[in-house]
Amino acid sequence: MTEQPRRILRALLSVSDKSGLVDFARALVAHNVELLSTGGTKKALAEAGLPVRDVSELTGFPEMMDGRVKTLHPKVHGGLLAIRDNAEHVAAMSAHGIVPIDLLVVDLYPFEATVAKGAGYDDCIENIDIGGPAMVRAAAKNHADVAVVVDTADYAAVLAEMASHAGATTLPLRKMLAAKAYARTAAYDAAISGWFAQTLGDPTPDFWALGGKRIQTMRYGENPHQVAAFYRSPEVRFGVATARQVQGKQLSYNNINDTDAAFECVAEFDPARTAACAIIKHANPCGVAEAETLVEAYRKALMCDQDSAFGGIVAVNRVLDAEAARMITGIFTEVIIAPDATEEAIEIVRAKKNLRLMLAGGLPDPRAPGLTMRTVAGGFLMQSRDNAVVDDFEFKVVTKRAPTEAELADLKFAFRVAKHVKSNAVIYAKDRATVGIGAGQMSRVDSAAIAVRKAEAAARFFELPEPLTKGSVVASDAFYPFPDALLVSIRAGATAVVQPGGSIRDEEVIKAADDHDVAMVLTGYRHFRH
Repeated sequence: MTEQPRRILRALLSVSDKSGLVDFARALVAHNVELLSTGGTKKALAEAGLPVRDVSELTGFPEMMDGRVKTLHPKVHGGLLAIRDNAEHVAAMSAHGIVPIDLLVVDLYPFEATVAKGAGYDDCIENIDIGGPAMVRAAAKNHADVAVVVDTADYAAVLAEMASHAGATTLPLRKMLAAKAYARTAAYDAAISGWFAQTLGDPTPDFWALGGKRIQTMRYGENPHQVAAFYRSPEVRFGVATARQVQGKQLSYNNINDTDAAFECVAEFDPARTAACAIIKHANPCGVAEAETLVEAYRKALMCDQDSAFGGIVAVNRVLDAEAARMITGIFTEVIIAPDATEEAIEIVRAKKNLRLMLAGGLPDPRAPGLTMRTVAGGFLMQSRDNAVVDDFEFKVVTKRAPTEAELADLKFAFRVAKHVKSNAVIYAKDRATVGIGAGQMSRVDSAAIAVRKAEAAARFFELPEPLTKGSVVASDAFYPFPDALLVSIRAGATAVVQPGGSIRDEEVIKAADDHDVAMVLTGYRHFRH
């Protein structure tokens, strides 16, 4: 493989995204590069007054079958694949009238965008590119001689090298472009195969491919010695990947992880029914509440654990207004994420120059299907998203006393939050606000006790006459294997409990509730979150 720069004498351009195309092509012509093109790309170049040949002139075959066949021809692939320093290849080119193609610019049919806009099956199929990926892979394989561009962002790098190398590109650049080309076609095929699996209703196909486009490179990952980047997948879901960052410094790896957790949690609360706020620290809620207004929801959420809220992530389910923005910015907060914000609220947040304000454009649908993945050594685990929603559950009363209407409302609220708390999770709630959260413990008893200690600390801080766990309800994300954790909650003042049920000791746990006149309901749904 030669290390010598390769002069670009002929380029084939065929792109869906025409941004920057004409300026790029004009610069190529200034370097005496012959342009070949197809369809809409050729039309755009010709209308700009640039000399361009149709690929059909090169191949001697017209574009046919509604554009399905136009570049699948030996005169195209031979021009891309021929090794310039191989005498046999050069002889074959000469014998068959094949001319070398030194630069390929292709960005593939917009399959992902077509799926994202909800197009029908046939439209999606027609937006599966065949000739494009075939040419891209051919050019990338022959990167010793050919440069391939699949991203408009790389136009400048190609032109810069041509300017400094008398119209040629260097091998290091061509290697980089080739690597990017293969990554692009891999992500493209992953989107197609994932769409097929979804269309067929097959959540666990024999082969699974994952692809995405990098949104940003980060200074580091979870810890400073780890490298990290953020990628956008083809999934259409409002959240941190769709959000517009209005202001503040760049999000870190941990910021993005926590912001996603916060927004998914607050999306459980229908904004048409109630305003809601979730405060997140280390991917766990440290305060969640619903109320008539965002500012009141934030105030109630903050009372659950004011200490942990410091330096946390705040998510709201409605348009961020000035009153809520003013109160949220009263303590140090890393990120605020909302569906949108008023101009007045944006100006209030702008006074905190390091505070990131993310506007996602909408709320994720908690019922929507989807997938979550986690790597393990030598592979990865994939599962469907936990899209079980409290509003769809049948709450089964199993104790002598049924919960009151107010208790039932708080039980539904608490179990809604439990879905977003790391296991083992125990959540105390009162008046549609968390008043104690125990998360991520090896023992459910410890989670129950930690939540009580948090509530006691909050009572001291806010100078309350007693912890808000008095008269609260409690939710457990999974069944009680023994009555012990339940008894911790009862001693803390809980009067009603919600849990999935399913333990071999359910009757023993129910009896403990009855012995203390505590109402218990079962959901039949577990919300483990590891």
